[in-house]
This record gives sequence, C-alpha cells and structure tokens, in this order.
Amino acid sequence: MDYRNILIIKPSSLGDIVHALPALASLQASFPDAKISWLVRRQFAPLLQCVPGIDELLLFDRKGLGRWWYSPSALGELRKFLTHLRRRKFDLVLDLQGLFRTAFFAYWTGCSRRFGMSAAREGAAWLYTHRVSPNPVSVHLIDYYNRIIAEAGGKAFCTQCTITPPDAAMMSVRNKLVAAGISDKPYAVLVPGSAHPEKCWPARRFAKIAEKITQELNLPVIGAGAAQEHLLVEQLQLEASVPIVNLAGQTDIPELLALLKNARLVVSNDTGPGHLAEAMKTPTTLIFGHTNPLRVGPYGRPQDVAAIDPLKRGSAIESRNPVYAIANVSEQLVWEKILRVMQRTDSITAQKPAAPATG
Repeated sequence: MDYRNILIIKPSSLGDIVHALPALASLQASFPDAKISWLVRRQFAPLLQCVPGIDELLLFDRKGLGRWWYSPSALGELRKFLTHLRRRKFDLVLDLQGLFRTAFFAYWTGCSRRFGMSAAREGAAWLYTHRVSPNPVSVHLIDYYNRIIAEAGGKAFCTQCTITPPDAAMMSVRNKLVAAGISDKPYAVLVPGSAHPEKCWPARRFAKIAEKITQELNLPVIGAGAAQEHLLVEQLQLEASVPIVNLAGQTDIPELLALLKNARLVVSNDTGPGHLAEAMKTPTTLIFGHTNPLRVGPYGRPQDVAAIDPLKRGSAIESRNPVYAIANVSEQLVWEKILRVMQRTDSITAQKPAAPATG
C-alpha cells in the first residue's frame, strides 16, 4: 500500500501516548511520503509537539465536546470537529485507543481502511474495517501496535521514539533548579503519585528511597508530578530525613520532559512521567502493582521494573490477585533495581570512547 494521508487516534493518557510513539516511527519508516496526523486531547498536545514527524495535530476537547447533548454551543463545536475529520480524506486510520468514542471518530472519517484492536472495548471493534488480533509472540503494546501497522502494509518497525524538549523548556528547568540550590549538579527525580491510587507505592517508602539516594548515591532529590500531587511530595518532605525539592505541579509538559531527560536517575510508579523517562533513555526504575509489566513496562528492559513476579503475569492487562499489590513491593527490591540501573548506566558510560584532546 502507498498511503498519503494517515491518522493516528490516541487521545490520552500521557503514558498511553508514550507507548504509541514507536508506532509513529514505524509509520514514518514504512510510508515516508505520507502525511501523518494525530488526534489527541488538547492537554497532551505539548508532548506531541516535542516529537518529530507529526504533520498535524487534531485537538480533541473531551470535556467541552462531551457536553454536546445538553449544550447547543458544544453540539456546534462537535459538528465542526466531525466535519473537519471527514474533510481530511484520510486513506489510513489507526485507532490505538480502542474505545467506542475513538472508533466512532475513525468511522466518521469515511476512510475505507480503519484498523484497530480485535479486543477493543465498548464494542469499538465493530466500527473498524480491519480488526487485528494480539501479537502471538509478545504481549507488549508496542509489538501489538506494530502488528497493526504490519496488517496495514507496513514493512519497517520501530520500538523506540524520539522526544526532544525545546530549548526554552530546558532553560526554564535549569533556572528552577538553580533557584532550588541544585544548579548543574546531577540529580534524581521521584514520581510518587498516579491518577490511580492502586498504582501508588507507599509514600513512606519513597521517603526511605530518597534518603538512600541522597546518602549513598550523593544525589539531590526532586519530587515531580501533577499539581494534585504537590501535597504528596510535601508528605515525602516531612517523612524523609533529607531535603526533597518539590516541583510537583511546577512544570508544564515540555518542562517535565526537560527535567526527566537530564536526570541522573528517575524512580517512578507506573505512570506517565516514568514512561516518559524510560522513552528518553534516562536511567529509570518503574514500580508496578497489578498492571502487567510485560504489556506496558519498559520495552526490552525488564530489569528496570520493580514488581512481584513481573515475568510471570501471562498476557492479561492486569491481575487483581492481591499478591501483585504494589504495597507488596519492598524497599529492598526497589533499591536493588536502582543500583542495577545505575551500574548498567555507569558501565555504558565507561565504554564510550573519550572525546579527542584539543589544543
């Protein structure tokens, strides 16, 4: 197939969009002459603006348009949005979200080649022209998305992506760090929150890890996350015997990218910032509870995961077996994973050739 106008539908959330970014790279490599658009919720657009190769962002205001059934103005905006989708005349649409709403958008484009997951929820699969079953070899979402691209005619497949924070964000974060007394020192970032409480490792354990990082790795610690997690980082500050800089809610998405990209270490729950750090190849330890790390964990790096039996979960998205609860992940296990990540990073750095001498 020789596509010219491709639409990716993956409106949210932050971590989910990160997992779909290698699919963008696969499409770029498979169809280099195609224009690629991405339908995304407005609040996550700044992430995609830091990713090369997207020709157009179609911004979806879920909260605003969701009022269409009782608000005439919202109904009018929804009609405009749907009309714009239809007029774009896409020749390939990939729904990587797998919900009725996103499948409906795919259907409404009028595209004759609409691909999605066979197990899409809410009956969404019935709105696709091509329903793709899971990859029989790997349960990871990145491999599943590449399988969908293969079914659509793709020949080149990527498992990584490029995310580049803008210079303005890099400078803004540097100024914030200088103001916090960190200046140009290497630092560690903790991400103790999540939109889902069952994905949150206990705060007191994050506080203990902060102490070990400061005392044994000699790294200052920064707490990061969304605005609603500012109080959670304050709790860490109260429980830890070492200083923790609280930047939760103090960074927009480009600044968060800059903060994570330049970190010496990131320790995070299974949540968007942690997946961003992994995608940018920052040394990262991710802590998992019920969610299956084989499906959404660091691709090809199971050693970066702290979880109970992370390699024995099968293909399920998650398990409600209480043995996998995130509270069962010990401080010792997380610390061991951190040390291994740091040792691996130091080994890679030591193997790089030194820059040639000048003068």
